[in-house]
Amino acid sequence: MVLRSLEQKLESLLEGMFGRAFKTNVQPVELARKLAKEMDEHRTISVSRVYVPNEYVLYLSPSDREQFSGYEASLLGELQEYLIEHARREGYALLTQPRVLMETDSDLDVGEFGIATRMVQPKGAALVPDAPEVAAGATMIYKPRTPEVEDGAAPEPPPPEREVVTLVVNGRPHEVTKQRVTIGRSRECDIRLSDPNASRQHAELRQDGVAYWLVDLGSTNGVVVNGTRTKKAKLEPGDTITVGSTTLEFRRELP
Repeated sequence: MVLRSLEQKLESLLEGMFGRAFKTNVQPVELARKLAKEMDEHRTISVSRVYVPNEYVLYLSPSDREQFSGYEASLLGELQEYLIEHARREGYALLTQPRVLMETDSDLDVGEFGIATRMVQPKGAALVPDAPEVAAGATMIYKPRTPEVEDGAAPEPPPPEREVVTLVVNGRPHEVTKQRVTIGRSRECDIRLSDPNASRQHAELRQDGVAYWLVDLGSTNGVVVNGTRTKKAKLEPGDTITVGSTTLEFRRELP
């Protein structure tokens, strides 16, 4: 009942003028439900507790964020309350009360949004003994589907889909689930290449908001993207990357 009450409160934030003016924009209740979903999917079982992230960053298109400009602080507070109640109901452990931040990303279209999560130890406090060391997760991108409308029927709002990002090496796809993915000959690399022309730590795929960049890590033979030698390049779906004598393809798509 408490969660339902919070959802109704979030829904009411866009009633009236805001609801009429921004029908295609991201809605607060949609953000709340996806934040809870990300909390569930990033839980970590420790010795005696189930820990979940305590920091969440929302990435919105400029238009979507603009609609919240008059009450952004209030909205973030409501979202934090929603996560507190969700964690309490599910019996999750938090290192601190959840913190929700909002950022603008011009690579997003209206109605699309991303969520990045982190587990952050409280500053100035003793480390929690059984708290796991968890790296920041990749930003998950939610895109609304185009609904199919039957005659005389109002469409149900469809759930956004989760984007899948991969690097294809020699026909084998490697799903990208981290914000930083290293490429090279070293066993420590996330994508290990059996290529004598590749350096041990040759290049890195980095996620910045909803954008992906390929960065040369000071390799001997350099990095080539779409036939052009580069130190850093923003990637688009279908781009080809040459590392040593190995060609990789960057893909991002909905499942």
